[in-house]
Parts: sequence; structure tokens; C-alpha cells
Amino acid sequence: MKRILTVALATVLILLSATSSQAQEKKNKKLVQDKWKVEKIAFLSDAMELTSAEAEKFWPVYNKAEAEKKASWKTILDAYKALEAALDSGKDEKETAVLLDKYINAVQSGKDIDEKYVAEYRKFLSNRKVAKLFIAEEAFRRHQIHRLNKQGNK
Repeated sequence: MKRILTVALATVLILLSATSSQAQEKKNKKLVQDKWKVEKIAFLSDAMELTSAEAEKFWPVYNKAEAEKKASWKTILDAYKALEAALDSGKDEKETAVLLDKYINAVQSGKDIDEKYVAEYRKFLSNRKVAKLFIAEEAFRRHQIHRLNKQGNK
């Protein structure tokens, strides 16, 4: 009886520590995401040379565009995985064609988001600042990749 109680207590402790560990991981992930977002805002604002009036108009639109891009990326990834699975499992030409079309359409819809929001940005930003946005986004992406590679080599 004492042994069963000890095993049960040990099991409960292990489960509690695992749950606590997962909660800590989620908290750490959220902190990293928040830090990344703050860095991106500062990087883009600086690179685009946004005035406070421009920033007030820009960030709500940009955040909306980013949310659409994130949803689009998920659709693209899902379509990609379905296409890859179809190829791996030997689906026929007709099924592969349907999945290929879904993938191509998903990729195109992602590109359409940029076109849509360029028109929105041009309502309150110069073409020069809109162009700086795209250059700055790529520069920030490369900066983050470089930083991650550097951290991985340590």
C-alpha cells in the first residue's frame, strides 16, 4: 500500500512539473515574440523615417496586413503539405492537379495582400516610404536570420 502511494505521489509530482514546464515554455515563447515585435517596430519606423503622424496611421494598417499575411501563410503551408503528401502517396494526375492549383492560388493570394496594402499605404505615405517598408522588412528578416545563426554557433 505504501509503495502504491509513493508511486502515485511521484506520478502526480512528475505531471505537475511537466505542466509547469510547459507553462514556462509558453511564457518564454510569448516574451521572445513580444521582444521580436518591439524590435521590428523600431527597425521599420527608423528605416522608413516615419513621423509620428504617419506612424499613427501606418501601424494599424500594417498590423492588419500582417494578420492577413499570417493567415495566408498558414493557407500556403497547408496547401504545400497537401501537395507534398499527394506526391509522396502517388496520387493520380487529376488529384495532383487540383492540389497544385490550390497551392498556386494560395501563393498568389499572399502576393495580392501586398498589392492591396500598397494602395492603402499610398493614401498616407509617399512612394519612397512605401518602398522603404519593403526594403526594411527584408533587411529585418535577414538581420534576424543572421542573429539566429550567430546564436546557434555559440
